[in-house]
Amino acid sequence: MTGVDHGILAPAWAATGAADLVDDNALLTAMLTTEVALADAQAELGVIPADAAKAIRVAAVPARIDPAVVAAGVRETANPVVAFVGQLTAAVTAVDASAAEYVHRGSTSQDILDTALTLLCAATLGRIEHDLLACARSLAGHADRHRDTPMAGRTLTQHAVPVTFGLKAATWLHLVLDAVERVRRTRAALPVSLGGAAGTLAAYQQYALGTGDPAGTTLRLPALVARRLGLAEPSLPWHGIRTPLADVASALLVTTGGLGKLAADVLVLTRTEIGEVAEEQAPGRGASSAMPQKHNPVFSTLVATAARQLPPIVLVLFGSMAVEDERSSGGWHAEWQPLRECLRIAAGAAANAACLAASLRVSPEAMAANLRLTRGAVVSERVNAVLAPLLGKANAKRMLAEATAQAEREGADLVDVLAVALDKAGMPGLEVPGLFDPSNYTGISGPLVDRALARFDSVFEGELA
Repeated sequence: MTGVDHGILAPAWAATGAADLVDDNALLTAMLTTEVALADAQAELGVIPADAAKAIRVAAVPARIDPAVVAAGVRETANPVVAFVGQLTAAVTAVDASAAEYVHRGSTSQDILDTALTLLCAATLGRIEHDLLACARSLAGHADRHRDTPMAGRTLTQHAVPVTFGLKAATWLHLVLDAVERVRRTRAALPVSLGGAAGTLAAYQQYALGTGDPAGTTLRLPALVARRLGLAEPSLPWHGIRTPLADVASALLVTTGGLGKLAADVLVLTRTEIGEVAEEQAPGRGASSAMPQKHNPVFSTLVATAARQLPPIVLVLFGSMAVEDERSSGGWHAEWQPLRECLRIAAGAAANAACLAASLRVSPEAMAANLRLTRGAVVSERVNAVLAPLLGKANAKRMLAEATAQAEREGADLVDVLAVALDKAGMPGLEVPGLFDPSNYTGISGPLVDRALARFDSVFEGELA
């Protein structure tokens, strides 16, 4: 038994690989990567010797940093960077004692930690985008195959009018593509953090005095570090401007919310008494500890869990935007663990949603059977539109309401009950071919599906670009 959190009580991300993206090792590695990028950029600008940057690069390996020591240091300094820098400096000293004084040169704790957290966000958003695109591909396949497969549309839990399963899948696809676009935009805008003690880069400038153009050199530094890390250059230091993390929070919220809609629909449609879709069965998956017959929906349950968990945690990141001074006490610190958990949850949701979409099995037969449950009433809106010019809108609606109620009481087909009602009213029968056929009243579901598939093609091309 160890102190490692494997996610036993975290079904939203357990065993998806999401934890490894943001665990302590990943964070320390990102902090080391940041320090190396800073040293290399300063060496390029002539602020520190090239040999010193090389020594820092050689020494900056995760094995030289003890996470327990860094964690203990948090109790002493309220952040993990001070103890981390102490260990890195010792490691550099062992490689080249003369290079030790150039470690963390001009920097402050928030520069390193914010940049490291941004790197974790970038890596996680990249993983999320990959899984969202996999989910989108599967959903596009469902939408295409079932473009014209009729099923009952449901509003307020009841049968409403016919739709197609292709349109339902296209709706899910649309939400996933919304998430892809937001994740991409957010990932591309993630900035490096370099501000120095109070956002003026004063120490960076002080150490650049020997370059001949200390102001110009200092202004170039963030761009050079950003380029090495694959991040964006900020217009201003953002120690007290928490918009970058709020943007991440927003993208994650849209992602889990959209995937939650997919999961919620699947959980309804997979009910035993509905049976219109099901997750593919596999040995052990969805098993019950007590009931041998059960094949519980697993992936949709896990995605639904993420959609419920993430919103209240995200609120911490939005709440941390209202902070005091150039650097805050408490607001900045409050972000770290919630950000990590939000990244885990959203990455887990995307991974599980990709599995859900890929494993989803569709039953057109069950959809057709369920369409017959109301014995024709599911197309009463269409019948009303046909009757209105003959009887007047109000009279037509009243006759249909009475006929559908009678059909429900007697277990009769609406077409037969309505024929009797029309005969009593001295009206001829409705000779409209296929009037009560649900597949003839799905509106423009097909063209709408085509639109969603065209958008998918466009977004997928963005992945290849």
